[in-house]
Amino acid sequence: MKAVVQRDFGGPEVLRLEDVPAPRPAAGEVLIRVGAVTINRTLDLAVRRGDYHIKPDLPHVLGTDPSGTVERVGPGADTYWTGQRVAVAGQIRCGVCPPCLAGNDSACESTKHLGVNRWGGYAELLTVPVKNLVPLPPNLSFAEASVIVRHFPTAFQLLGRAQLKAEEWVLVMGAAGALGSCLVQAAKMQGAHVIAGAGSDERVDSCLKHGADFGVNYRRQDLAAEVMRLTGGHGADVVFENIADPTLWPGAFNSLAYLGRLVTAGAHGGGTVPLDVTRLYLRRLQIIGSAGSRRADVERTLEAVAAGRIHAVIGRIMPLAEAAEAHCLVETNAVIGKVVLTP
Repeated sequence: MKAVVQRDFGGPEVLRLEDVPAPRPAAGEVLIRVGAVTINRTLDLAVRRGDYHIKPDLPHVLGTDPSGTVERVGPGADTYWTGQRVAVAGQIRCGVCPPCLAGNDSACESTKHLGVNRWGGYAELLTVPVKNLVPLPPNLSFAEASVIVRHFPTAFQLLGRAQLKAEEWVLVMGAAGALGSCLVQAAKMQGAHVIAGAGSDERVDSCLKHGADFGVNYRRQDLAAEVMRLTGGHGADVVFENIADPTLWPGAFNSLAYLGRLVTAGAHGGGTVPLDVTRLYLRRLQIIGSAGSRRADVERTLEAVAAGRIHAVIGRIMPLAEAAEAHCLVETNAVIGKVVLTP
């Protein structure tokens, strides 16, 4: 089969299309012919560079969120899956740690990631555990499925951690990005007033087209001042801050209303930020770290898709052979919306 293989850590040039042996599904696994897979800043770009906290064994194949068609099932797997159109939940839970046994598998102590701990979806074929399969409705393309199943479950998980209520004010940072655009839509589903924060006027306009009530260019405007103006001095009850850029964090943090909650599940902007602890305790603020999603969040995503309440924001679809170029586009913010590869 064809696969994009990296044999070194480094820039996009380490990604090369090669012929490699096709995998065989082990017990409890299936073999999928990949229809689409997306480019992710952390689980693709950072892993490729060697900057992620987990460094995969080389050679390696990236791709955490493939979708496609099941071609074959391994020993012990239900033959029902043969021929089914599926997406793959990229987080592989252990199922035996205390959080998993308590039904809180999003806090699994031994989570592994497709495309990090094992070969992923930058390939024509791959094997995955049956428990990670997500059946797709017939009206959803593989490109849409990879985007939606990758990011919307995390968005719904973050809404739950924030305990977001209808009519509350929400600020979404990086709102034109993959997770950000999903958070805008999910928060609107919850009945919130959504302010989209983005890094250019073009990206702000994109957020408004995809459901945000208001937008702020945080590279050009005083973010906290604009949020206070838009909310009549109240501030944002919830801030979704998934960037962790030390130059942007203070504006997002200072946008919080009294008793506000800042929820974070990302750090591609650096990860180390200044924290005004005095403001934190005087205004009774909360900072909540979260990651991943639960099966219930996946089910909620599929229900929302079926009801036509959410959609994927896709910027460009490219052939698998152009994976290196696709990485360059994502790294330089050259595309608004998700970049998707199709074998």
